[in-house]
Amino acid sequence: MIKINELKEGDYVMADFEGQTKEGVVTELNHEDKEICVKTDVQTFWFKPEDLYPIPLDENQLVKLGFEKESYENNYTKFKKGPFRVLLNSKGFEDFEIWYREDHRLIKMPIAVHQLQNHYLQMTKVELV
Repeated sequence: MIKINELKEGDYVMADFEGQTKEGVVTELNHEDKEICVKTDVQTFWFKPEDLYPIPLDENQLVKLGFEKESYENNYTKFKKGPFRVLLNSKGFEDFEIWYREDHRLIKMPIAVHQLQNHYLQMTKVELV
C-alpha cells in the first residue's frame, strides 16, 4: 500500500486490479475520495491506496528512467541523468547517495521508484518520467 500523500501525477506504481498486478503511471489524484487514477498498458482506472504498491528501485528501473550507468574499480556504480547522479557503493540500494548540483542526499534504506521521482522533482524542479 502507498499513502496517497506520497504520490503525485507522473509517479510510477504497481496497481492491483482483481488479482492482476501491472505497472502504471499516476494520472490524477482525488484526495477527497482518496482515489488515484493509474494508467497501465491495459486501461486507465481509479484505485484506492490499498490497491497500489511501490516499485522497488533497482538498476533496471534506473535504466528505464533514462539513467546511464558507469562502473568504477572500487565497487562504486554511478547512474547519471544530466547533472543528477545516483552513486551506489558495495551496499547497493540499501545505502546510497543522490545529488544534483549542491544538493546532496544520503539514502540509508531501500526506496521505491516513486520516492526517487519525488526526490528528483524536489531537487531539480523537473519531473522524472
